[in-house]
Amino acid sequence: MPALTSPLDARAHEDSAPDGIEIVPVRHYGRRLAAVAAVAAVAGLIGSLAKNANLHWDVIGHFLFADLVFDGLVTTLWLTVAAMVLGLGLGTVIAVMRLSPNPVLYGLSSLFVWIFRGTPLLVQIIFWGYAAALYKNVMIGIPFTHITFVQADTNTLLTPAVAALLALGLNEAAYASEIVRAGIQSVDIGQTEAAHSLGMRPVLTMRRIVLPQAMRVIIPPMGNETINMLKMTALVSVIAAHDLMSNIQDVYAQNYQVIPMLAVASIWYLVLVSLLSIPQAWMERRYGRGTARSTGGSPLRRVLAGVSSPGRGKKESDR
Repeated sequence: MPALTSPLDARAHEDSAPDGIEIVPVRHYGRRLAAVAAVAAVAGLIGSLAKNANLHWDVIGHFLFADLVFDGLVTTLWLTVAAMVLGLGLGTVIAVMRLSPNPVLYGLSSLFVWIFRGTPLLVQIIFWGYAAALYKNVMIGIPFTHITFVQADTNTLLTPAVAALLALGLNEAAYASEIVRAGIQSVDIGQTEAAHSLGMRPVLTMRRIVLPQAMRVIIPPMGNETINMLKMTALVSVIAAHDLMSNIQDVYAQNYQVIPMLAVASIWYLVLVSLLSIPQAWMERRYGRGTARSTGGSPLRRVLAGVSSPGRGKKESDR
């Protein structure tokens, strides 16, 4: 009997195999060699880093749990959460405006997306950080008149933290709007028509019918946006927003230990991203049930399942 093409086929045909015939899956020696080479390369890289005296592990250990690092982590975390809340809320409004038949709403929302998605985030952060060079005062009143309701000094109002939040939040709104718009458009138009036929208003239809179904498409990429936002907060160091990267730069500007301090920042970013990946994976599995082929869970779960599975070369007569 010819060898089957995969272990899955072997398991599927074990019950139908005649007595005394051993089912042997195809051996993929190339994959095993590639796995061994990859493990050897990673082990060599880790070993070289561990023995590298220029990395200064003593400096890394000293600053890894320093107070200024934790202060920067707090700023990084609240910037991430606040920017995502602002971006998702404003992005949802912009997405609805882009789907509106009103040409004014569609034009304004498209202009917003064009500007904030078409310019680099770093440029936007610097712009908001130095907005006082363009407007010395922020005024709210009636346009083209001298009537002013509220007036404040720009430097006082736009602190580095506020400027960073505006830059990150508005930039995220442009990208979130496209994600939300794609989610809304994934819902069949018949759902909206059926709701309207029952007398539901457009706003209620969007809130109770369309958006709950669109979450299946919105949630997974929005999780990636959250992880990306966490890393993008490092860019606000150019305006000294006292985030993690800003505090790290302040330290290596004094002790000149650039590589060790960057290693400290990288370790904490990896820890935070790993923690955020847990709820992201859970939400992807939850909202993706029944819509995509199952991948069998996380890689660790698949490895453990493979280790604990029974042997594949058993004979039918032995069972």
